[in-house]
Amino acid sequence: MPRFSVIVPAYQVQAYLHECLESVLSQSFPDLELIAVDDASPDACGDIIDEFAARDARVRPVHLPTNRGLGPARNAGMSRATGDYLVFLDGDDTLTPDALRTVADRLKETGGPDVLVYDYARTYWTGDTVRNQAAARLAEEGPAPFRLADRPELLHLLMVAWNKTCRREFVERHGFTFPPGLYEDTPWTYPVLMRAESIATLDRVCVHYRQRRRGSILGTPGEGHLDVFAQYDRVFAFLDSDPELDRWRPVLYRRMADHLAVVFSRRDRLPRGVRAEFLCRARTQLRRHRVPGARAPLPVRLRHGLIRLGLHRTYRVLRLASAGCRRLLGLTAGMLRAVRSGVLRLHYRTQRLLPVRADRALFAVRHDRGHGGDPGALEEAFRSVVPHIRTAWAVAPGLRHAVPPGPRRVVPGTAAWFTELARAKYLVRDAPFDPRLVKRRGQVLVQTQGGTPLGHAGLDLQERPAAAGDTDFAALLRDVDRWDHVLSANRHSTLTWLRVHPGTYSVVECGQPRTDVFLRATAADTVRQRELLGVPADSVAILYAPARRDHRRGQRFPLDLERLARRLGPRFVVLARGDTGAGVRPGDWTVPRAARVVDVTAHPNLPGLCLASDVLVTDYAPLMVDYAVLDRPIVLHTGDHQAYEAARGLYVDLRAVAPGPAARDEDELVGLFASGRWCDTHAAGLRAAFRERFCPWDDGRAAERAVRRIVLGESEPLPVTPLARRRPAPAATPRALQVTVPAPATLGPPTGTPLPVGTAPAPPRGAAAVDAPAGPVPHALRPRPIVPDRP
Repeated sequence: MPRFSVIVPAYQVQAYLHECLESVLSQSFPDLELIAVDDASPDACGDIIDEFAARDARVRPVHLPTNRGLGPARNAGMSRATGDYLVFLDGDDTLTPDALRTVADRLKETGGPDVLVYDYARTYWTGDTVRNQAAARLAEEGPAPFRLADRPELLHLLMVAWNKTCRREFVERHGFTFPPGLYEDTPWTYPVLMRAESIATLDRVCVHYRQRRRGSILGTPGEGHLDVFAQYDRVFAFLDSDPELDRWRPVLYRRMADHLAVVFSRRDRLPRGVRAEFLCRARTQLRRHRVPGARAPLPVRLRHGLIRLGLHRTYRVLRLASAGCRRLLGLTAGMLRAVRSGVLRLHYRTQRLLPVRADRALFAVRHDRGHGGDPGALEEAFRSVVPHIRTAWAVAPGLRHAVPPGPRRVVPGTAAWFTELARAKYLVRDAPFDPRLVKRRGQVLVQTQGGTPLGHAGLDLQERPAAAGDTDFAALLRDVDRWDHVLSANRHSTLTWLRVHPGTYSVVECGQPRTDVFLRATAADTVRQRELLGVPADSVAILYAPARRDHRRGQRFPLDLERLARRLGPRFVVLARGDTGAGVRPGDWTVPRAARVVDVTAHPNLPGLCLASDVLVTDYAPLMVDYAVLDRPIVLHTGDHQAYEAARGLYVDLRAVAPGPAARDEDELVGLFASGRWCDTHAAGLRAAFRERFCPWDDGRAAERAVRRIVLGESEPLPVTPLARRRPAPAATPRALQVTVPAPATLGPPTGTPLPVGTAPAPPRGAAAVDAPAGPVPHALRPRPIVPDRP
C-alpha cells in the first residue's frame, strides 16, 4: 500500500501533461502511485500516459470510453486508489520539488490528520510565479491537528481539491465524490472540511497552478458556467442533512454570493446571451438560500442585494459608473503628475543658474533603499573627516526612518532633491546616476560600484545577452563619461573597471568602505544583531546568499532550505537572503516558513546580517569578498557552475582561488558541516590566501582614504594595517558547540553521531589521512555534549 495515490485527470492538456507527470515521478518521496486518467481526450494525452506507464511501474493508466468531465474522471481514479492519502493534481499543473516529502513529514508530525491543506503559487505563461495571497491563513502556529471550528478562515481559501490531501479511509467512509459539471470542487471542498475530525496546514508551496493564456476550462465562455448554481445547491443540501452544520450557513451564503458576482463580472465566462439568464437564476438562488442577518460590509451587502432583487440593469450601471469614476480619477491624477513634473523641471533649471556649493554633498544607493553600502560609509566619513561639508541623503519616502541622524533626508523627485542635485558639489552613488542629472562645471561625481566584480559587468555583458537583459549600453557609456572618481577594492577591481567602463575618470583604490564596520564592531554588536534576528545564542547561524541566475526568468534558491535546515539539525539556523538587484520579480526568492529558516532578503542592514552569522554559504556573489574581511568561514555551493559561467561569465575561477571549501550538491554541503571541514585549518588557509588577494586595503579605514583622496586631494594614502594585525568583530559561535548532522556515509560518521565542530572524521580504512587541525582547537569551538531533542 503506497503512502500517496496521486490522481491526475487529463483532457486536452497534451502540451503540459508530460511536465505534470514528470513532476510527480521525480519526487524525492517515491512511495506513491500515479493514477493518470485519460478522459477520452481527443489529443495525445492517452498516448503520453501509456508511455509513462511503460517506463515506470508506479503509473496506473485509466482510459475512459467517453468524456465524462473533470469530476467523474477524478472519481474513476479514486475507485482504483490504494494509497493512504489521496492527492489531486490537474493535468496542466505541477508539484513542486520535494512537495510529497514535505507533505509526508507534516502528516507524520501532526499525527496523520484527515485533511492536510497546503499552499500553491500561480505560474503565468510569461514566466512569473506569484504565491497565493491568502498564504497567511496556512500558518502552522498553534495546536495541530484541529477542527474547522478552530480555524474557520480555511473556508476563505480557494475552493479546489488540489491544495489538500485527504485520508482515503476518511473519504470512503463518508462517501465523498465529485459531481459532474463545472465548479465541481465546490461541493467537495466544503463538506470535506466540515466533516474532518482532524485538519492540519502546511505553509509551503506544493503546487504550481498554471495560468494558461488561452484554453483553460474556466476561461472558456459557455453555458457550462450555469453549473455553479447546481453545485451550490448540493452544498446547501449537505448542510440540510445535519442540523449541527447550520453554523456554517452564513459563511457559505456569503461565499456563494461573492462567487456568483465574480462569475458574472468575468467577461471570459458568460456569453452575452447567457448573462440575463445567469442574473435571473442568481436572484432565485440568493433568495432560496438567504440567511437573514448575515454580516457583511456595506458594498458587499449592496452587491448581494442587487443580485438577489434581480436588478441586473442597475447592477450593470453601477459597475460601469464605478469603472468610469476610476478612469476619470486616473486621468486627473495623470494630468496632475504632468503639471507637477513640468514645475519641477522648471525649478531644476532655475537652480542650475545658481553657483555650485562646495559645502554640499548628496548620497544615494541603488533604488534609493535607505542608508548603507559604500555611499553610507562615505557619508559617515564625510561627517567625520570634512565636517564642514553638509551631507544630504536621497531616500524613498517609505524608508526615511532608515537614514540615521546627521544627513538631511530628501525624497527623489521632490524640489529639495532637485535643489541638491543642481547645487551639491559631490554626488555619490553605487548605481547609474539619474538620467535627469545635468552635470555642471565644478561638480564631482563619485561612483562606488557594487563590490568586487566576480561575474562579467559593463561592456563585457554585450556578449552575454541573458545577463545583459535590457541594458542600454549607450546610456551606460553616457553615464560613465560623467564620472570623476570610481572606488576600487583591489587591483583586480581596478583593472576590470577600467576595461569594462572605459572613461576618463580616476580610480581610487582604497578598499571597500562598507566593510569598515567589520573592523569597528565589537562582540556586543554581534550579539545585538543576533538578538534582533531571533537567532538562539547556542546556534550556528549560516548566512545563505546565492547570486542571481540571469538564465532564469524567476529566481529561486538553489537549495531546498527547509530540507537543508532539517538535515543540519537543531544547532543550525539558516538566514536566507536572495539578490534584490535589477530584474527581481514579485514571488522570487520564496523562503518557506520553516523552523530554523529566517527570510532576510528584505533586511535593510546587510553588514548586520554578516555580523550575526557564523559562516557564509554562497556561490558567485561578490558578498564573499566583503565577508572575507570578517575572517569567518566561507563555504561555496556551486552545483550549476557551467550554466552560470555560460550565462554571466566569470572573471575569477573560484575553483582555483576559493575562499573556503566547495560543495557541488546538498549532500556534499551537509558533509562539509558534518565533518567540520567548513572551519578547519585547510579552510582557514584558503581564506587567508583569498583575503590577501582581494582584501589588501580593508583595514577599517577605506572610507577615510577615499574622502582624503577625493575631497582633500591627498595623494599619499593612509598606511595599511597588515592582515595579521587586523582584528575584525569576533563571531558569536558559542564556547561549547557540538553538532549532530545526518551526513552521507562517505563524508562523515553515521546519522545521529555527535561530531565536534572543527574536528575531522577518521579516514576510512585504507584511505589517506586528511588534513586535521594543527594545534589545539580554539576555545570558541571546543565541544560540549548536547541533550537530544524530545520526540
